[in-house]
Amino acid sequence: MQEGSGILKEGFLVKRGHVVHNWKVRWFVLLQDRLLYYKFVGGKKEPSPKGRILLDGCTITCPCLEYENRPLVIKLKTKTNTEYFLDSCSREERDSWALDITGAIHAGNPVQVQQLHLMKNSFKLPSNISLNHIVDKMHDNRHGIKLTPNTEQGNTYKESFTGSVLVDWLISNSFAASRLEAVTLASVLMEESFVKPMGARSVDAMRNGDLAEQFLDDSTALYTFSESYKKKVNSKEDLQLNILELSGTIVKQGFLTKQGHKRKNWKVRRFILRAEPAFLHYYDPTKEDNRPVGGFSLRGCLVSALEDNGVPAGVKGNVQGNLFKIITKNDLHYYIQASSKIERVHWIEAIKQLT
Repeated sequence: MQEGSGILKEGFLVKRGHVVHNWKVRWFVLLQDRLLYYKFVGGKKEPSPKGRILLDGCTITCPCLEYENRPLVIKLKTKTNTEYFLDSCSREERDSWALDITGAIHAGNPVQVQQLHLMKNSFKLPSNISLNHIVDKMHDNRHGIKLTPNTEQGNTYKESFTGSVLVDWLISNSFAASRLEAVTLASVLMEESFVKPMGARSVDAMRNGDLAEQFLDDSTALYTFSESYKKKVNSKEDLQLNILELSGTIVKQGFLTKQGHKRKNWKVRRFILRAEPAFLHYYDPTKEDNRPVGGFSLRGCLVSALEDNGVPAGVKGNVQGNLFKIITKNDLHYYIQASSKIERVHWIEAIKQLT
């Protein structure tokens, strides 16, 4: 079987292990009939796949909210009932993978592929479900919606959730069959004063949008429970982070490989680029913790692409291609590898605009 041809999509995802349920970053390659995954060592994909997921008869669940601290998981269940959990770096990336994998699963059935892209407008709440029942479930300590600190334009809203979190939750609890249905239902919850907007974006949309645009299925629009329904959040859940550093608008995020400062080994990290204030933070995608493992201010930084011929100075190991370097104001050197030339260009351009 030819594994190298007909690639539909490739990139990093974080996969849950089968035996030990730990999370590991793998390089995934989507073909017409299967999904291959590879170990990525020292800035290179290993030549043979570590495993494969056959897509014939596979079912996909997205969003999959089985992991409280990983809201961006896709679940694949094969014909033989093996379950795979794959985590992504952003909602856009998750939805893009889900759409492409679903397209590959249904490739023999173009009508179904077409239906994926078309959402029906005729949503009615099933007669056997009341809004109060939904709201009670939303407040459930174990399976409800978790209130967390979120920042918007420098303001921190301690007990809030994003529009996309509510939409994901409504779908995963079978209250809605599509994102469009879930947005309609969320608008009704807001209209009936069970949910209220928080912060400029969502308040603006409620005031100025027509009914279809009043609730935002968006990871930056903030909402909370209305006063009478508010839950108490444990103070230990309040993040003891430098709020200012993490309060900027997210400009770009994705998986990149970074050389360590001390051991000089290469590890895949989830990078988040923020503006106002301009910071680049990186996170360990294998950990459940939402806190960055490192980060720095971009003010006064220099960023440049590194030569693709041979291994550049400062780079350890047999890593080459798609590398770039960031030198901070304090003369710290960061060596980072993108997964393609075009991705490197996009990251460098986005960083340069903020230095």
